[in-house]
Amino acid sequence: MQAYCVKCREKRDMTNARDEMTKNGKPIIKGSCTVCSTGLNIIGKTMAAMK
Repeated sequence: MQAYCVKCREKRDMTNARDEMTKNGKPIIKGSCTVCSTGLNIIGKTMAAMK
């Protein structure tokens, strides 16, 4: 799974991806960048929807 890393400034693979919910109840996928370990987020999607 890939997401945009703001530190690397390009799309990177995500490690430790997990589904979570925001405070207002929207789905979010959270993980970390494989290169710099910065937190990555994909808002509005779930891991089941991405497969």
